[in-house]
Amino acid sequence: MAGIVQEQWSAAENGNATMTTKGSSRELRHGGRTAHSMSSSSLRKKSDLRVIQKVPYKGLKDFLSNLQEVILGTKLAILFPAIPAAIIGTYCGFSQPWIFGLSLLGLTPLAERVSFLTEQLAFYTGPTLGGLLNATCGNATELIIAILALTNHKVAVVKYSLLGSILSNLLLVLGTSLFCGGIANLRREQRFDRKQADVNFFLLLMGLLCHLLPMLFGYVGNGETSADLIADMSLNLSRASSIVMLISYIAYLVFQLWTHRQLFDAQDQEDEFDDNVEEETAVIGFWSGFVWLVGMTLVIALLSEYVVATIEEASESWGLSVSFISIILLPIVGNAAEHAGAIIFAFKNKLDISLGVALGSATQIGLFVVPLTIIVAWILGINMDLNFNLLETGWYFALHEGIEQPNAIHLGHQLMNNVAAAVGEGVFSS
Repeated sequence: MAGIVQEQWSAAENGNATMTTKGSSRELRHGGRTAHSMSSSSLRKKSDLRVIQKVPYKGLKDFLSNLQEVILGTKLAILFPAIPAAIIGTYCGFSQPWIFGLSLLGLTPLAERVSFLTEQLAFYTGPTLGGLLNATCGNATELIIAILALTNHKVAVVKYSLLGSILSNLLLVLGTSLFCGGIANLRREQRFDRKQADVNFFLLLMGLLCHLLPMLFGYVGNGETSADLIADMSLNLSRASSIVMLISYIAYLVFQLWTHRQLFDAQDQEDEFDDNVEEETAVIGFWSGFVWLVGMTLVIALLSEYVVATIEEASESWGLSVSFISIILLPIVGNAAEHAGAIIFAFKNKLDISLGVALGSATQIGLFVVPLTIIVAWILGINMDLNFNLLETGWYFALHEGIEQPNAIHLGHQLMNNVAAAVGEGVFSS
């Protein structure tokens, strides 16, 4: 770093002050920013503080400025009234499907605002710590919903929601981004950094293997092996695999934020000498951002509790299975801002950001949120394994099983055996 600074000063002395200013500006603008925060920034709008600056009292002026930047500084501000509506509806006797819908709408702007606040804190903590904070809070909504569902012993909801987050990122977000980017740039060659894609690909492959091994225990057992023994072996293997995945994710963060940070800055190269790019600075103070971040997290926890408590009633009222709501609706609504930003950047032919959002978020869910949930369930004395039953991901809309049924988690095993009997004996014997 010292060499870089010395080289910049030398360039300035030789008459290249413009290049130096832009290079340092780029470091300031992108320090600590990830593809997730950059995708969410596409839904932000610049605040007009001219009226607030006329307020004579400094404390009141600072509060109104923070309120303007945090609450009204996003295009999703129109959804904020859903938050008090959900809280009021809980105490006024609203039907639970209404509370569920209002809570989902309220979670949408909160997820984007958490990304904004972590980015603001990164201006004060530096790029490394800021990137670590952003990587940790990137999927705070899914993690909070999963932990609250675990405390209510709704293991199936936890599995469905986490599986839906991975599928929505890899199929919906990535597919839509590539399709829209290709349509919008028919006459241009779309480029992306292969090194970033390779890192996420191999991490996802390792996560897939860790998820497959516990599921395979259900198919390798013979008639002499009891179901309880197989379940116990699958549970122990799931917990061991979760520890391995968490260690791998920590190593990935070290690789991304310390040892090979330059590989993940490739998405910023196009802006390095762009005269139209404005220098970005923090718009709120450190402690103000920290207080807002804590407050937003508490509100997310409150709305997530409403979602977990009302999901069954919403399923019955809307005529949709719990699995469909958990796999489809929760991930889409919870990450709507981030997903929309990825598609917008694909239109702008910036595939590095779109791929960073889709693959990076799927990697974070698969190698951080899922194993952390397994460990939390272990601590709480809840038997949750990594057997997500792949067939359920294809038949989720047709399944209306209750999440409290003891055989609901093993339904995929039974369905797969039925398929095997229908197409011919011995299909899965190998």
